[in-house]
Amino acid sequence: MYIAEILALSAAVCIAMSGMLVSELRGRLPLLDLARLQMFAAFLMTGAVSLVIGGWRTVELWQFGYLAASSLFGIIIASTTYFATIYTAGPRATALLFSLTSPFAVLLGYVFLGETLSGQQGIGIACVLLGILLAIGARSPSKAKTVERTPWLGIALGVVTAFGQALGSLAARPAMASGVEPFTAMAVRSGLAALFFVLLVLVPHPVLKPASKITNRSLGFAAGSAFFGVGLGMSLLMAALAHGNVGIVSTLSSMTPVVILPMIWARTGIVPPAPAWMGAALAVIGTGLISL
Repeated sequence: MYIAEILALSAAVCIAMSGMLVSELRGRLPLLDLARLQMFAAFLMTGAVSLVIGGWRTVELWQFGYLAASSLFGIIIASTTYFATIYTAGPRATALLFSLTSPFAVLLGYVFLGETLSGQQGIGIACVLLGILLAIGARSPSKAKTVERTPWLGIALGVVTAFGQALGSLAARPAMASGVEPFTAMAVRSGLAALFFVLLVLVPHPVLKPASKITNRSLGFAAGSAFFGVGLGMSLLMAALAHGNVGIVSTLSSMTPVVILPMIWARTGIVPPAPAWMGAALAVIGTGLISL
């Protein structure tokens, strides 16, 4: 039975679905309002699970410090730029740029933790970069004349997202290695982020002012994206890691750039160009070489 593999692929599908739902909020829900709603929903979901299984008892003060740093880099910064990337560049480019997390994680581990960088991992990093360049540079079919190339701002935001996520993972490693329960770790990280975004409302600046009215439709999309991304997606990923090989699970769960393409096709009626498929496949292959 390929339980772990199925769970990992399901996680990739859920994360892709979350990105698609976020893209529906572009122009409907301000970025910071989305981040606030997402983090609050994520905290409620993961916090409830942690309470049920008693995970809060696994966190000590020193571990909390590492998780707080992880929250800063991996959620407060990276999640905000992740949403901004979707708003700016769309879900396909965002999923692809997010695959840079693996190369960044390897390089950060090499620089700060003294981990070795093998030739296979070097080839994997090259594949990820080549895949991104190939897919980002792809033009849409002629019938999609209104669709332009990925803007540089979107690319920059995507790179910041991947780097922030890698930094967040690096910061969380000591706490996770010491036995902190995963749902509890996510609850701490998302809870601190939710508190940060709530406190931002108190800053007297028009940019930080929350929307005067949020429609039920927007609330539904925001809650749905949190459910598929943080709730179901991360739960499936953790279940996969508990049952299977870490490298294989990491590779299969990174299939998001590929599985999101049929979703975009179904949503827009426009077939993604061939370089987009090839670039996404290369990024997944590169992640596999890094992880296995």
